[in-house]
Amino acid sequence: MFRTALRQLPTTSARVSTARCVAQSLAKQQARQAHAVSNPTLANIEKRWDAMPAQEQADLWMALRDRMKVDWNEMTVQEKKAAYWIAFGPHGPRAMPPPGEGFRVFLYTMYAILASGVIFASIRYFARGPPDTFTKEHQEASNEYMKSQNIEPITGISSDGYKGLGMVATKRSQADLPKKED
Repeated sequence: MFRTALRQLPTTSARVSTARCVAQSLAKQQARQAHAVSNPTLANIEKRWDAMPAQEQADLWMALRDRMKVDWNEMTVQEKKAAYWIAFGPHGPRAMPPPGEGFRVFLYTMYAILASGVIFASIRYFARGPPDTFTKEHQEASNEYMKSQNIEPITGISSDGYKGLGMVATKRSQADLPKKED
C-alpha cells in the first residue's frame, strides 16, 4: 500500500515541468494583456461612455486595468487619459445633476409644506375647543381652593406675602370662549 502511494506522487522532474508550464502560461497571459488598447476604442470615450453597454464598459475598463499593470511609460497618452477619465470622470455617482433638479427639489419641498399646513389647519378646524380649565375664572377658583386648603404654605400660594399668579396662566375669560353646542 505504501508503494502504491509513492508511485502516485509526482516526481521532482514532473513538479518542475508543471511549474514551468504554469510560468509559461502566466507569461503568455501577461504578454497578451500588455498589448495596447486601440485608438478608435479610446477615441471620444468621454462622450461615448454613458451610451456604451455595461458589458462593453467593463471590458474596456478591464483592458485598461491590465494595461496599467505594465510600465506606465509604455502606455500611450490616450490610454492614460482614458484610464484617468474612467476612474475619476464625471459619470455614475460623480455625474452632474440633471438641469432643473434644484427647482424640482424646491417645488416638492413647497408641496410637502403646503400639505402639512392643510393637514394642520383641518385638524385645528375640526378639533374641540379648549377645556373649561383653561378659563381665567376656573384658574382663579383653583387659587382660592389652594389657599383654603393651605397648599404649599412655605413658598407657594398659601404663604405670607405671595405675589405670584398661582394657577392663573391664561388671559381668557369664560366670555372669550366659543359656546359649546350639545
